Amino acid sequence: MNLIQGTLILAIKIDMLRCFTMVATHGSLSEAADALGRTPSAVSMMLKQFEEHVGSALFETARKSRLTPIGELILNEARREVAHFENTVSVIEGLARSELGFLRLAVTPSVATSVLPTVIFRFAEMYPKVQIDLRDMDSATIARELDRERADIGIGSLPKMEGMQRTELFSDAFGLVCRKDHPLAENWDQLSWRTMGEHTIIANGLCEQITDPDFAPILARSRLMVPNTASLLGLVRQGVGITVLPRLAVAGSLDALAFLPLVDVKARRTVHLMSRPNSLLMPAAREFLKLITAMKRDGSLVLAS
Repeated sequence: MNLIQGTLILAIKIDMLRCFTMVATHGSLSEAADALGRTPSAVSMMLKQFEEHVGSALFETARKSRLTPIGELILNEARREVAHFENTVSVIEGLARSELGFLRLAVTPSVATSVLPTVIFRFAEMYPKVQIDLRDMDSATIARELDRERADIGIGSLPKMEGMQRTELFSDAFGLVCRKDHPLAENWDQLSWRTMGEHTIIANGLCEQITDPDFAPILARSRLMVPNTASLLGLVRQGVGITVLPRLAVAGSLDALAFLPLVDVKARRTVHLMSRPNSLLMPAAREFLKLITAMKRDGSLVLAS
């Protein structure tokens, strides 16, 4: 028997089920009334209405200490429905308070390693029941994930997109990345685009953001393009060539590598925070945006170097 099937769904209210289960559990109207925070007369009236809807007595005596056979059957269903309802209410309230929910983040690898750890640590402390899905990818893929609504928040070098709100999170300078024993690392304090000579250049997806005129011919002669940062740095470690990356893109990877500032570099990589308008976001995503924005404003957004 399922109480929410048929015409009963139009008449039976969750308060009736809750009242019935409480009386059956306590075995008396007065104790059930105390547990529900109601008067015994109110509980008795609600129980009477429920029995009228069911069309049968649910208790054998007026003392409500013993259930009828139909009452026993209905009690199991009533308890199940009350538990389901209370769990649903708990989930809804949790979502509204951002205690529960799902947060999908799409970020560049450098952001995932250098910026997000402190943010996620604080967010997880504030909302421990929120499930976080963090995926690192290049900026073009982040934009596609946002557009297809497969990510709630994106962090990367992102263009303006219709229907999205975008704010600048930080920017960092480009520099040369090479092995520490590379000849260019010896006199790096005077390193410029022109002093790169004929060294093998490994291009990457961020190179297109560099508009300095002297870099154009260097990029043009590159015969190797590697979008993935981990693979790119692996090739540089092996001595295949050198590359140009923003400072934070190599944060935590400078074991056998060197990041060399360029004296004539003008280009900077700008990282944006992007999402749909707040009104279209789940509460957890809104709270994450609020937190990272506040951390940027008060200077607690740590950018690992």
